[in-house]
Amino acid sequence: MAKFLVTAIYTIPGMAGLAKEGGTARAEVVEALIENAGGQVEAVYYAFGQFDLYVLCEVPDNVTAAALGIAVRAAGGVDARIVPLLTTAEIDAAVRLPITYQPPAP
Repeated sequence: MAKFLVTAIYTIPGMAGLAKEGGTARAEVVEALIENAGGQVEAVYYAFGQFDLYVLCEVPDNVTAAALGIAVRAAGGVDARIVPLLTTAEIDAAVRLPITYQPPAP
């Protein structure tokens, strides 16, 4: 499974729903959403600052992650973004790939 970090900013109606339902209830909705898509949630954190919510999770693949992102954003309660996370082993493999690149001339 692939690991992702979801960052979310609640819309005004979404924040009103959070205030009404509470953080635990909304976290349970997030967990059920991801689990029903074949994934698992590692952590859910609320925050203040740039984002209102952080979710660390695993889902089967990029297509599933995209489907989750589309469904959540289309519903309109949160502006969620899904960031794919790479392991150190994946980065090690990436840096060993024979890639040739010509930077722009100064």
